[in-house]
Amino acid sequence: MSNRPPADSGSLPRRDLLKLGVAGLGLGATAAMPGLASGDAPNQERPDLGPAPATPFAAQPLDAVRVGFVGVGGMGGAHVRNFLGLADVEITALCDINEARNTEVASWVTEDGRPRPAMYGRNETDFVRMCETEDLDLVLTATPWEWHVPVCVAAMENGKHAATEVPAAYRTEDCWKMVEYAEKYQRHCVMMENCNYDRPEMMVFHMARLGLFGEILHAECGYLHDLRSIKFSETGEGLWRRAHAMVRDANLYPTHGLGPVANVMDINRGDRFDYLVSMSSPSRGLQEWAEAHYPEGHAKRQERYMLGDVNTTMIKTVQGKTIYLGHDTNLPRPYSRIHMVQGTKGLFQGYPNRVYLEGMSPEHRWQDWMELREEFDHPLWKDLEAQSEGAGHGGMDFIEDYRLVKCLLEGKPTDMNVYDAAALSVITPLSEWSVANRSRPIDVPDFTRGRWAQWPKLEILRA
Repeated sequence: MSNRPPADSGSLPRRDLLKLGVAGLGLGATAAMPGLASGDAPNQERPDLGPAPATPFAAQPLDAVRVGFVGVGGMGGAHVRNFLGLADVEITALCDINEARNTEVASWVTEDGRPRPAMYGRNETDFVRMCETEDLDLVLTATPWEWHVPVCVAAMENGKHAATEVPAAYRTEDCWKMVEYAEKYQRHCVMMENCNYDRPEMMVFHMARLGLFGEILHAECGYLHDLRSIKFSETGEGLWRRAHAMVRDANLYPTHGLGPVANVMDINRGDRFDYLVSMSSPSRGLQEWAEAHYPEGHAKRQERYMLGDVNTTMIKTVQGKTIYLGHDTNLPRPYSRIHMVQGTKGLFQGYPNRVYLEGMSPEHRWQDWMELREEFDHPLWKDLEAQSEGAGHGGMDFIEDYRLVKCLLEGKPTDMNVYDAAALSVITPLSEWSVANRSRPIDVPDFTRGRWAQWPKLEILRA
């Protein structure tokens, strides 16, 4: 499942496969799948589901976490490496349509002295057979976006907890579907947002909990990453990610920046997203890249894209706080997630990381975050710094996987739950509608159905 687009094969009914979306049709068929049409705002609520749980869901503790991986390409393989470094984990099954990659990753397991995992991947929907056949506690998917919800649904239907790479979904109805199935089958459905565990983000969360920023009023975040060469690659994400840009104009990848900010602002735990507005710049970057890198007459020079090069989305919370969320992946620029958190007593500004605290910092001058890290570093990073060294993305990937496994073993609520996965992911389709409708505001669904007002805030964790 690493890279090939899905086909109409295997166990899923044809109607479900057709719902997978544009990337499932392949790059050559994008004209058949338009983006979200303009018009009246879509129905956002699911009154048929009844109330959400009174307290965050926690499953029975496990003696060991038996995990099956769906998609073991770059990010999926990184998760396998991390899980090999965790105690009380059994890597039971691997599922990937790239047989060579599946075999390679299986060798990592056996070289670690563990039994060879069961192998799946005879077609694009073989994950269904894996979920039906294997005795698993957790299914983790790192596939192209259109497969995230089908894999999670197959896992939960078969009594497994589900975890997915980001974004968890890119359609409003699929966000609700994850919530519906998690509640119906009493299983976790977790979005693996690794940036929640990056060291600066966790330090900001710690400082906010200590009250150093005062009342948090505003945040700015985003995903600003030059992906032109990746989108045009003949391997990996280049085989499917560019297709979304052909038919959709939206904030396609909101969760890396928004996840840490949502934690600081207690989203779904004392506040929630209320409504948003969104607008996009013209689309130029991918066209100009193709013209510069392919000869005249090449098929990639004939492609046209709807995705505006810079999308700006503004979110208002129920408590009146504001969030700026940017998306820019088609233009030349250094990487940034912005990560600015502004309170009544000071702020943190990322890229480069710097802090200003009234009464503590030199007046009207930034302090480098390293000047404060020893004092305000998040305790979890202090506990796991050595163990996470060498893991992906500076160690945050390991801490993310560590926390998921720990919560499952101890029978505690996961750090990020299905309501967070839905609230963060739904920004994409809502921004798409707003862009298509002259930046009209659109309400964000309350996936918690009012429970956000009573669910406890996230704690400061230790290993």
